[in-house]
Amino acid sequence: MSDYQLQLSEKQNRFTELLSPFISNSVLNQTHLVESEPTHYRMRAEFRVWHDGDDLYHVMFDQESKQKYKVVQLPAACELINRAMIDVISAVKVSPILRNKLFQVDYLSCLNEQLVVSLVYHKPLDEEWHHAINELRLSLSDSYQIHFIGRAKKQKIVCKQDFVVEKLNVDGREFIFKHVENSFTQPNAKVNQAMLSWAMTFGRECDGDLLELYCGAGNFSIPLATVFDNVVATEISKTSVNAAQFNITENKIKNCHIVRLSAEEFVQAKNKVREFRRLQEAQVNLDDFNFTTVLVDPPRAGLDKDTLKMVAQYKNIIYISCNPETLADNLNSLTKTHEVIQSALFDQFPFTHHMEAGVILRKKTN
Repeated sequence: MSDYQLQLSEKQNRFTELLSPFISNSVLNQTHLVESEPTHYRMRAEFRVWHDGDDLYHVMFDQESKQKYKVVQLPAACELINRAMIDVISAVKVSPILRNKLFQVDYLSCLNEQLVVSLVYHKPLDEEWHHAINELRLSLSDSYQIHFIGRAKKQKIVCKQDFVVEKLNVDGREFIFKHVENSFTQPNAKVNQAMLSWAMTFGRECDGDLLELYCGAGNFSIPLATVFDNVVATEISKTSVNAAQFNITENKIKNCHIVRLSAEEFVQAKNKVREFRRLQEAQVNLDDFNFTTVLVDPPRAGLDKDTLKMVAQYKNIIYISCNPETLADNLNSLTKTHEVIQSALFDQFPFTHHMEAGVILRKKTN
């Protein structure tokens, strides 16, 4: 058995151990498994920068020992990042303006071969720095579709743009997504395509409208709008909401509405505890929709008690989880009203302990 298959088998065993109290053996035995490429799968990478005399290089820190180690290449990162990180650090190293007080470099890429590089400093950035970074971008532009961002305390300087435009192919259709620097995006693009396909396959079996909580920039909302009558999705981040609106327009989606609300605020709006002007501004009247299905992709802490109670009202629940431990805790509540009819394990993060899971629940009839 290869090293990759061994680590994947260990995750499958852990997945089964966590979720078997809430999922029948017949469903668990048919868990939809999506493997990752063992290397070059990450579209994002973050490094600290170490200054050693005239030398300058990327470093990371061992999770157990906390000791730093030099990184010339990162096998987990996509090939584009691996190429660029050599050229970027080599150029910055010989520039007194760009290297001075630099302590972190972040890379954001996509399958569409675009790249945003963020340089983070312990100093204010001035016009001299702006000129130097523009010169660097021009010098690399023959080799890369590259953009730079400078960050310092209370400063963000954008050299042309702060996003990449991703193109994902899902079930024979191309979807366009703006991914903005320093906001959440799915790091493993190819596994993400498989996640979307899995969700859409179930969505085609459903009628009515979809409600989505924690929608980000519309990663699930926009593809699922092609199989549901309507989609209403909520997200609290202004940056992500703005990106989602861009993505709706670019994909020519007419039946998807993004509202800037937290999950907790949506519960209050749905239960008519509070009125929110942001719903009115988005021209969304929740009473106009026939929500039969809810999709949640919560942070690692899972769903809070009030949100759990609210989602349990719907016929179908699509639950995407970056933390199967809190998923198991939430299933302890949700399986009182629903049964799990499908499960999935998406290996977004090979050779780490992290697991991405998915379950689909249907309301019990008795």
